Amino acid sequence: MTAASLVARCVHGLEPTVAAEILRRGLGTITHIGHREVHFRASRALALNIRTADDVFLLAAQGPDVGASRQGVAALAELADAADLAALARLRRDHGGPGALTGVEVSASFLGRRNFTRYDVEDAIGYALAARLGVGYHSRRGGAAPPPGHSGWRVTLDGERATLLLRIAARPLHRRAYKRRSIPGTLHPPLAAAMVAMAGIEPGDTVVDPCCGAGTLLIEAARQQPGARLYGFDLSERAVTAARENAAELPVCVARADAGRLPVPDGGADRVLANPPWGGQVSFGGLLAASAARWWAEVRRVLAPGGTAVVLLPGVGELPIGIRHGLTPVHLQRVRLAGAESFLVRWTAPR
Repeated sequence: MTAASLVARCVHGLEPTVAAEILRRGLGTITHIGHREVHFRASRALALNIRTADDVFLLAAQGPDVGASRQGVAALAELADAADLAALARLRRDHGGPGALTGVEVSASFLGRRNFTRYDVEDAIGYALAARLGVGYHSRRGGAAPPPGHSGWRVTLDGERATLLLRIAARPLHRRAYKRRSIPGTLHPPLAAAMVAMAGIEPGDTVVDPCCGAGTLLIEAARQQPGARLYGFDLSERAVTAARENAAELPVCVARADAGRLPVPDGGADRVLANPPWGGQVSFGGLLAASAARWWAEVRRVLAPGGTAVVLLPGVGELPIGIRHGLTPVHLQRVRLAGAESFLVRWTAPR
């Protein structure tokens, strides 16, 4: 098999995490790391289920960025002309994707101010691809979802290059099959997978999520380290129901409890994973409604000596509070999701 040029797209800030997963799992050789993407080459056929990536694509064609002018958009059709469609279809099948290129739907993104919209870019590429393939094109301008079976293409403009990509899987990787139930504030699965990887969970570890929501962190932990003991708690009955349904086929125990008084013995958790309700879509309730600092005290209580907590913070203002409660931040990673800046922080408890 000819080596495939692949691109993993991800949350901004997770590029090093995605690259590390690719290398750790022997999926390929990294060739470039850019804004929200990691380029790599794979010399063998693999089912590319990279858990920390939003999606994985075949590199179809590249050319110069067309700039900010609307007049330049038409030139993007040259990317469609340059793509080797037969080779792309074969490579996609080799890597576990659908065999035929049926229908076309395109998603576009660009950096910087432009005098055109993403829909202009998508249509310029989409109509050209559809004409070459002799299939229909679904435009996103109307807001309707594409028909089932359409091949997913992506166009990015980063200020230097225009890049055309073909999705390998039938649907984006971040749309996990287990996510049968969702609730407000539910965590983006690849971000949850990155938090799990940061925690370094070992077989036999007891892992606790004090505010488990729909169970995303614990489910991702079960996928990465099935030998761990996984416990989730939430004050919301709706959240507990959602987490139990999503984790129904996994060894995850979920119960209703207040994060300010967890049913966990002192030092009973080797790892804590948490996306606390900092007041965005969801606010603290129960004992934490009166004092959010109590959350840190409870995390410190349940963590075993030398234990690790990985917490998603909305800003660095919480760092001094965690430190005052005896936890030491040892790694901080800034991420941006849906336009909002957050921080992944790994903490350790004293031995």
